[in-house]
Amino acid sequence: QNQKTKEQIESLLQDGKHQELRERLCCRLSFGTAGLRSAMGAGFCYINDLTVIQSTQGIYKYLERNFSDFKQRGFVVGYDTRGQVTSNCSSKKLAKLTAAVLLAKDVLVYFFSTYVPTPFVPYSGQQLGAVAGVMITASHNRKEDNGYKVYWENGAQITSPHDKEIIKCIEECVEPWNGSWNENLVDTSPLRQDPLKRICDSYMQDLTKICYHRELNVQSSLKFVHTSFHGVGHDYVQLAFKAFGFQPPIPVPEQKDPDPDFSTVKCPNPEEGESVLELSLRLAEKEGAKVVVATDPDADRLAVAEQQDNGCWKVFTGNELAALFGWWMFSCWKENCSPDADVRNVYMLATTVSSKILRAIALKEGFHFEETLPGFKWIGSRVKNLLDNGKEVLFAFEESIGFMCGTSVLDKDGVSAAVVIAEMATYLQGQGLTLAQKLLDIYETYGYHISKTSYFLCYDPPTIKRIFERLRNFEGPQCYPKCCGAYNILHVRDVTTGYDSSQLNHKSVLPVSRNSQMLTFTFQNGCVATLRTSGTEPKIKYYAEMCALPGLSDRGVLEEELQKLIEALIENFLEPAKNGLTWRSA
Repeated sequence: QNQKTKEQIESLLQDGKHQELRERLCCRLSFGTAGLRSAMGAGFCYINDLTVIQSTQGIYKYLERNFSDFKQRGFVVGYDTRGQVTSNCSSKKLAKLTAAVLLAKDVLVYFFSTYVPTPFVPYSGQQLGAVAGVMITASHNRKEDNGYKVYWENGAQITSPHDKEIIKCIEECVEPWNGSWNENLVDTSPLRQDPLKRICDSYMQDLTKICYHRELNVQSSLKFVHTSFHGVGHDYVQLAFKAFGFQPPIPVPEQKDPDPDFSTVKCPNPEEGESVLELSLRLAEKEGAKVVVATDPDADRLAVAEQQDNGCWKVFTGNELAALFGWWMFSCWKENCSPDADVRNVYMLATTVSSKILRAIALKEGFHFEETLPGFKWIGSRVKNLLDNGKEVLFAFEESIGFMCGTSVLDKDGVSAAVVIAEMATYLQGQGLTLAQKLLDIYETYGYHISKTSYFLCYDPPTIKRIFERLRNFEGPQCYPKCCGAYNILHVRDVTTGYDSSQLNHKSVLPVSRNSQMLTFTFQNGCVATLRTSGTEPKIKYYAEMCALPGLSDRGVLEEELQKLIEALIENFLEPAKNGLTWRSA
């Protein structure tokens, strides 16, 4: 019933573009590391009115099977500010259709009256006792994309087997039901509730559980600039700073309000660094603010930049921020825990492609560190499991600037991370230190962890498959590489097939993930490097890290060794020229 997407298909048919029609209509969306995500437009592998209705019908069917009290407990629906005129597609409209499918089947729906940060959906699920929730967002993806992120009753994103079972249910009911197209139901149905005020108040109250120096915050002279990247973050970050006793951060006026075209940035991903933070850095210089915090468009991730003594800006990597957060959350726990608290009951987590700095801190301080597969859905589920078993989880992260401080939200959260970094910077200023100086201090104490993460673009799935299959049969059938250029390989782990040469039975401890490509190489010189495909974009990512023991670190030597190894990895394993891969910087 969407005229715009209908016209797109009719136009392709009239123009005889059969190959493009095949690509659009002969495959279905599947769950990646962040739910369903694709370009907005016509076709079954795109995000549009129909695919969102079909997905929600499948979820209804699955939840009805699994929860006898589904209709009474309800379902949460949130959305960001994305939109596309050419396909008459906006996050709010897609959210209304999601709600319509469920309201027409007499399900209680908690539908937010305005856009919210992604973390509000999993948080609401737990607060309201809902069985599940959906957030319509494509996070930091390009403006053409949108997505459908599903959360389970435990407050974490769905993992296997739920995702596979939901896909089966979607395929069983592709014909829209009566009422599924009625987006006005959110305005007329008595079963629709608006949880905005209750959730916002409760979230800000819960945030104060991880505020440890309110008196310092109230008196602080430190200024902060915040950019919300044309997304949802502005109002919520302002409220979070207020909850911690801070003066509000200075907003970047051109980026403060929602804009689905993200018109001031070449891509809406704060992870891209200084090039996309230009407006906020210039404003900070003008205002005399030393720290910039940037939330991505759906406010679940956080980038941080700090002005150094020489006037230049340091944009921290996700791994560097994690070192700071890990040190901070543990120090605050130690200062505030009860006398009989047991450090062995304390946990921190990271995805396997992220820095091992938390492992180093854990070894020295006596708490537990665990790794999961890439994607916060794995972290959220594991954290819930630990909490249910009486453990205390302080912090978790993924290197792509996703941080979970505390356990009010079992997903990455840029709003809470922004205000925690502000409190940390304020505390350190009182000690005569900057964030960058404290980071060096952490590395001196726990050992240098120098990491580099980047990616190549590849729009041809067969090429990606060929690259990884070549590595699996490098020295003959089912024979992985023993070296990469001049660097000897000690162990290989292949999460796609479940192989790990470091284990006695050669089986990977991490769960097998056949839907994505992921190979990890441990080198003789102590470097760990991973090659994997992105779960949300057409990218081959690489991650490499050198870990040194405390007191045995010449940073310059480590950086040089890492750089040479990365060059060898790219040249020997990825072969960009031969495979037509596009460098990130290009």
